[in-house]
Amino acid sequence: MVRILVAGKLHPDGLAVLNRPDVQLDYVEEVSSVSYQPYLETADAILIRTQPLPGDYIAAAPRLQIVSRHGVGYDAVDVNALNERKIPLTVVGDVNSRAVAEHAAMLMLAAARRTVLFDQRMRAGDWNYRNSLDCDELDGKTLLVVGFGRIGRRLSEIASALGMDVLAYDRFQADESILARGAKPVTDLSEGLRVADVVSLHVPKVGDQPLIGASELAIMKPTSIVINTARGGLIDEAALVEALNNGRLAAAGLDVFADEPPATDSPLLKCERAIVSPHNAGLTEACARRMAISAATNILNFFDGKLDPALVVNHDQIHAPSGAAIGA
Repeated sequence: MVRILVAGKLHPDGLAVLNRPDVQLDYVEEVSSVSYQPYLETADAILIRTQPLPGDYIAAAPRLQIVSRHGVGYDAVDVNALNERKIPLTVVGDVNSRAVAEHAAMLMLAAARRTVLFDQRMRAGDWNYRNSLDCDELDGKTLLVVGFGRIGRRLSEIASALGMDVLAYDRFQADESILARGAKPVTDLSEGLRVADVVSLHVPKVGDQPLIGASELAIMKPTSIVINTARGGLIDEAALVEALNNGRLAAAGLDVFADEPPATDSPLLKCERAIVSPHNAGLTEACARRMAISAATNILNFFDGKLDPALVVNHDQIHAPSGAAIGA
């Protein structure tokens, strides 16, 4: 009997995957660390949503053999603590890239066309706000995609269809690979920021410093738009609000935040030129179903001895030199 802790609300089809006679399930719908903490001691496996899994929690789970992330990011998981015990950390396959790319495109369009503001003005009876011309087009503009993975590549396709020129900054991809997908490689981030009309982030958070801080915002065009559907903390939020309020940046579209949820009195939530969404880029019904099934299947495949190594983010660290199969 394998005891699996599901930490966070899961699509019913994902739960159905775990409905096996050899599985005992502890299901905690609340997405918080404190809510699942009491179940750590008996957990053989953890399927976790977006809440943190710190090292002391891992230490409190003596039976733990695998952690499965409901998504592709794992910034909130102490991977080093898992490595010390050779516990694999898995992510889902390519199940949410199209949903997130669509959301990024939606934020680009909404920011450029000032969709939320026009909606608000019209509902307030200000029909004539249409004559303000307080909006722009994306056709003919330049998009800088920072991080040219699955999501970035899909957004590039969408942007090209809208008539945009696409630049891509990715330190881990060859220029030839970027060119083959219709984008122009940029080797220096500052160079791309200076010429881009729209900047969209699709990279993990590395270190304590934001990727886009006050100095980076200062070199961007005052007519430019920045989009973040990747990770909170990639943009210095205080510097962003200042740039937006002072007219040094046209607009921003954010799905992720340094603190989630952000405080209700956050300046970002009061900034008219920021369009925000509650970290739901990948939370369409169809995508939630795919992620849940994939995350649940990873756990079962581990115990069945057939886990796909490509979905194990710490594969090199947990494997012995012999390369014995996980779960074998």
